[in-house]
Amino acid sequence: MSAYDLIVIGAGPGGYVAAIRAAQLGMKVACVEGRGSLGGTCLNVGCIPSKALLTSSAKYAELSHLSAHGIAVEGASLDLGALMARKDKIVGDLTKGIAFLFKKNGVDHIEGWASIPAPGQVKVGDDSYTAKNILIATGSEPAALPGVEIDEVDVLSSTGALALDAAPEHLVVIGAGVIGLELGQVWSRLGSKVTVVEYLDRILPGIDGEIAKLSQRALSKRGLKFQLGRALKTIEKGENGLTLTLDRVGKDKEEQLAADKVLVAIGRRPVTRGLGLEDLGASINPRGFIEVDERFSTSVPGIFAIGDCVPGPMLAHKAEEDGVACVEMLAGQHGHVDYNTVPGVVYTDPEVASVGQTEEALKEAGTDYITGKFAFMANSRARSTGETDGAVKVLATPGGKILGAHICGAHGGDLIAELVLAMTKGATVEDVARTCHAHPAMGEAVKEACLDALGRAIHA
Repeated sequence: MSAYDLIVIGAGPGGYVAAIRAAQLGMKVACVEGRGSLGGTCLNVGCIPSKALLTSSAKYAELSHLSAHGIAVEGASLDLGALMARKDKIVGDLTKGIAFLFKKNGVDHIEGWASIPAPGQVKVGDDSYTAKNILIATGSEPAALPGVEIDEVDVLSSTGALALDAAPEHLVVIGAGVIGLELGQVWSRLGSKVTVVEYLDRILPGIDGEIAKLSQRALSKRGLKFQLGRALKTIEKGENGLTLTLDRVGKDKEEQLAADKVLVAIGRRPVTRGLGLEDLGASINPRGFIEVDERFSTSVPGIFAIGDCVPGPMLAHKAEEDGVACVEMLAGQHGHVDYNTVPGVVYTDPEVASVGQTEEALKEAGTDYITGKFAFMANSRARSTGETDGAVKVLATPGGKILGAHICGAHGGDLIAELVLAMTKGATVEDVARTCHAHPAMGEAVKEACLDALGRAIHA
């Protein structure tokens, strides 16, 4: 029976990062993964393949707009097989990269599905291992919709939507969250009519409402259709495709919608089955998340959990921060994650990026705040590139402490980093406003939004 200081179950972003950091700290570490390749959902069927398809589809879609630049393109065609092959190669190269990092740092990779028969013990197939500590990093999977069977042929999860061999004539997306909008835009660019159906009366739940409206307006201009305030009741398969029955929320009215394919993208749920946590007496909340304390310790001594399988934002980078903090505390160091400064990004065109509090949350809490906004239409770089949709929005205390920042616009995922750093280090809107930004650059919009919060915007 092999013995380790730490066994990590799951080789997604949180798991493999935790394993490598623990090895750097001098621990003897193994990482168990039952999937055929390393990297978890994010690398195999999540963040990475979806961003590869978003990039490729964006380049194809851009061809129709080049005439405004005086460029004529004739005879352009789409090879979907080559596009998918590029995506697969990116995924394959990155999974091999993690295997290299394991070898470089001395992390043992154990292939197979793990269970925990007792504290300090991990069973993989017929093999058993012992560990001083066990870290669960098993991630999440697409959430199911009651009464709807996902067959990955006609009714798809995000996994199936990443591997279609042809663009559907009409794709209906159930859920106007991050996954639904990103994959909806991919297939819209590649030739599908895309309709997004959402139970709420808005898109992007949890995102600042004003920014979400800017996103919906921009996505509508780019071809996505939205049916908000509708609940999916049934999906029926017929000779001519699929028929969806929708309920108009609060109006006692049914509607029908025809589709060739349906993507169910209503969120994700934690993966904890098969570990044996119930028999160990681990505390799991009603939504299936493993309860942990501030040290990521479960209710079972010596067993820890991080990432998507514990409460909190279900984001790859959050899982990585969890993993590093957890193992550093196990090594006697100080580890901490400030979840208020964990950013989120939607990689549509335009991108949507957010950190901290939304205006709705501040109003609900009765917090006194000031607001600064700057539209990309007034930004010189945005005008020169033609990427003028959206705006930067900053929320702060009257004294200038940044409470939240929200961006709808090109490169928003990169621009938010400055405001995340400002919040992390306690910089005020005055500090950002007095920071010299390159010209012409999209980042000037961040500076101008902070100036606007102070009542002295120059270019607004």
